[in-house]
Amino acid sequence: MKYIYLIAFLIILFSCKKPPGPGGNASIKGKVTMYFYDASTNTFSKKYPGADVDVYIIYGSETSYGDRIRTDYEGDFEFKYLRKGSYTIYVYSTDTVAFKGPPANPKAPKIAIKKTVTISKNKQTLDAGEFVIADN
Repeated sequence: MKYIYLIAFLIILFSCKKPPGPGGNASIKGKVTMYFYDASTNTFSKKYPGADVDVYIIYGSETSYGDRIRTDYEGDFEFKYLRKGSYTIYVYSTDTVAFKGPPANPKAPKIAIKKTVTISKNKQTLDAGEFVIADN
C-alpha cells in the first residue's frame, strides 16, 4: 500500500508544469545605453553605457516584478537560472517629452521602457537587445 501512495505522489510531483521564473537553466541578457539630454540646446548630446542602472523582470503574467539587478560598468545585464516562459524586462527612463517642456522640466517623471521575451527551450540564452534611456 505504501508503494501506491509513493507512486501517486511522484506522478503528481513530476506532472506539474512549472511557471516562468527562477529554477531553470536559461538566461536573458541585454544592454542599457543612456543618452544625455542637453536642455540648453534641446538635443541629445552624449551617448554612454548605462552603468549601475536597475533592470527589472516580471515572470509570466504576474503584476509586480520578480527580481531586480543592476547593470555592470558597460551597461550589460543578465538574468540567470530561468525556466521556459514569457518574461517582461524593463528599465526606467526620464520622460523626454515632459523634460523638454517648454520650459525644460528637471523634475520630469520616469517612464518604463519594456520588452517582452519568451524562453522556449532549456539552456537558452536570449538577447533582449538594447534599452535606450534618457538621462538629464
